[in-house]
Amino acid sequence: MELDNDRLLRALARQPVDRTPVWMMRQAGRYLPEYREVRAQAGSFMNLCQDRDRACEVTLQPLERYPLDAAILFSDILTIPDAMGLGLYFETGEGPKFRKPVRTPEAVDALTLPDTERDLGYVMNAVSSVRRELNGRVPLIGFTGSPWTLATYMVEGASSKDFRHVKAMLYDTPQTMHRLLDVLARAVTDYLNAQIRAGAQVVQIFDTWGGALSTPAYEAFSLRYMQQIVDGLIREHDGRRVPVILFTKNGGQWLEAMADSGADALGLDWSTELSDARARVGKRVALQGNLDPNVLFANPRAIRAEVARILESYGSGTGHIFNLGHGISQFTDPDSVTAFLDALHELSPAYHRS
Repeated sequence: MELDNDRLLRALARQPVDRTPVWMMRQAGRYLPEYREVRAQAGSFMNLCQDRDRACEVTLQPLERYPLDAAILFSDILTIPDAMGLGLYFETGEGPKFRKPVRTPEAVDALTLPDTERDLGYVMNAVSSVRRELNGRVPLIGFTGSPWTLATYMVEGASSKDFRHVKAMLYDTPQTMHRLLDVLARAVTDYLNAQIRAGAQVVQIFDTWGGALSTPAYEAFSLRYMQQIVDGLIREHDGRRVPVILFTKNGGQWLEAMADSGADALGLDWSTELSDARARVGKRVALQGNLDPNVLFANPRAIRAEVARILESYGSGTGHIFNLGHGISQFTDPDSVTAFLDALHELSPAYHRS
């Protein structure tokens, strides 16, 4: 099926576009009143993720409100550890938790790969439903957490500020950590390939906690396994190349190594200046980023000024996808998103004229 709007795919391939394409991490979420209504109907976050029709509905909600250039699947990065039987649950105000943290070599060795179609079939059902409902309107982005990021939740048993348990495992018993990360890399590869077969046209790996590592630890325990995933992915489906985006939060110091991974694009948070990133990676990859989401709490004039600054920082030419630095806040006024998109659509064409 031909796409009505393929700006994102062309930008990821560093091909000319008429304006800078844009999508937002956490694109469907609590900042939208229509999302909160469907979430209440579902009864819980995981019920919403596992309900094909509702997951499809909330994936599409932002596109009904805003002129965006992609849909991103509504799901969660912790679906794989949940499918491994670790007892994922959510407590209000405290985020995700696991009833069975993985903290010993025996617990790691007991892990088994999920059957993607059986244990995670609800995700593939949502992907296929969204593709059908989009009907070629814009491309669909599938995603996963990186092995290191998944491991932090599995070992800590919850979100963490200091990562004491997972880093103790990394330094005390590195071979145990490598076994855990290898299992997760194989599971993630299977999971993303299943999303691609179900209809995802782009995939992104969220390495949310890679930036908590030292450089040697990042290379050995995070980037190595993302490289393994990229090497194992389906790269062409339905006659199109399937681009891969890597995003390591607070990972701007490692861009050159990330660009060698074989990914098509690197996501940036707002701590890395686009002009510097572009100079460092050259034409090897596209760049995605990088508006600080908190700019959307400012007035429309300030939002416009920051959009202009970011466009100027990247400069003219191909290979830029505009994105919030790492996700939209639940407290954002939806009208501020409109102001942001209006500014981008008005200002960005000047950077794409030959």
